[in-house]
Amino acid sequence: MRTRIKWVEQASFLAESGSGHAVLMDGAPDHGGRNLGPRPMEMLLMGMGGCTAFDVMSILRKARQPVNDCVVELSAQRAESEPKVFTAIHVHFAVSGKGLSDKHVARAVSLSAEKYCSASIMLGKTARITHDFEITESS
Repeated sequence: MRTRIKWVEQASFLAESGSGHAVLMDGAPDHGGRNLGPRPMEMLLMGMGGCTAFDVMSILRKARQPVNDCVVELSAQRAESEPKVFTAIHVHFAVSGKGLSDKHVARAVSLSAEKYCSASIMLGKTARITHDFEITESS
């Protein structure tokens, strides 16, 4: 896996992935940025969210669970002093479908957290990561 980060101006950087996609990252105005894109640490948190969402949906599809929607919300705390690593991350899954099994959703979240999500497992070396989920019945 490779990526390339190119300085654009002030605190703006263009991140280009090895798969050919790009995203602009920018710093906060109080750090010389113009608020043109997410901060690098926000990108890290978004990456973890995407990684675990991918896992959970894959596991639920393999279990033939009738998922209509899945939203993952992450909240994180960072250390007060440098390096300001994540110290706590909470992951909340909101899954909806008709007749979803509580057991299957719990298993999917657990498998992602403990076995499959590389980002979660890596960030878990510095942060206490917690998970919960809710299931909403939908047609």
